[in-house]
Amino acid sequence: MPQIIAPSLEAAPDSQADAEVLFPIREVARLTGVNPVTLRAWERRYGLIQPVRTESGHRLYSSADIDTVHRILDWIERGVSVSKVGKILARDQLSGAPVATSRSDTELEWQQWQAQLRLAISAFDDRELGQLYGQIFSAYSTTVVFQDILMPLWQQLLRHQGRFGQASEWLFFDNFLRSRTAQRLQLACASPAPRVLLAAIAGGCRELELLVAGLLMSSDKLAVKVLGVGQPLDELTLICERTRPQALVLFSNHSPGVELPSRLNRLALTLNCPLLLAGDASDLAEHSLAGSSVGCLGNDGRLMQRRLQQFLSGRLET
Repeated sequence: MPQIIAPSLEAAPDSQADAEVLFPIREVARLTGVNPVTLRAWERRYGLIQPVRTESGHRLYSSADIDTVHRILDWIERGVSVSKVGKILARDQLSGAPVATSRSDTELEWQQWQAQLRLAISAFDDRELGQLYGQIFSAYSTTVVFQDILMPLWQQLLRHQGRFGQASEWLFFDNFLRSRTAQRLQLACASPAPRVLLAAIAGGCRELELLVAGLLMSSDKLAVKVLGVGQPLDELTLICERTRPQALVLFSNHSPGVELPSRLNRLALTLNCPLLLAGDASDLAEHSLAGSSVGCLGNDGRLMQRRLQQFLSGRLET
């Protein structure tokens, strides 16, 4: 039977794993900062969480449920309404994004790497961190390294900064990853391959997210040049005129405002190259951009590079 962090509550009738730890709603509220009324509303009204019940009806939440709560909070902070979060979570599961409930051997390996990384981060040991970074890259593809191992850990550290020292740990890891990712991008841009420009929409992402997106889009046939965070949108036309890229990609992980589609369409009219949108905003704005000249690449590293190549070859319609 699962271990329950509440001695007075009965065991859940249908446990998913013998060693699973279950938490009562008051403990989940303490761990996440979301009050019990809101947690119950997310369950009843939107179906975002599905805790198990004891025989007397008490809710018990797994570690996966707590991770889902943090993901919901992350989307809300990005400007996505609660009513739309369910579709995004379902999309992530269908696209094969890593989910905390998975028990596959591969994901257990990723978690073991993350545990070793956390030890190096907590010790502020840049040498050990660098060695682990190299070992991980020797074992997995670039997409797996960033999308399934490094960035999920980076996001966890970003969310959990309640205790003394945790903010410093995240800054240490963020600085390390930005430096290493920028190095890899610089090497990719040194190739004679045609270039694509990548720029962030103001307030749409952190620098590391932009750099990683550029790295995941890059290939032997296409180099991605990342413009600095804070690049003015209205000066992109000038940059494209002078550098003549194969395409301009705008990136954002925040919910797109209602004015974004019209802004992008106006920008597209001034460019001498295709305009594309990537990041979570791409999936959220895809319907409103349907039929326009602006293409959507999504935010999955396994798809962005392929969609980009298809757009440039004319094999994928906007």
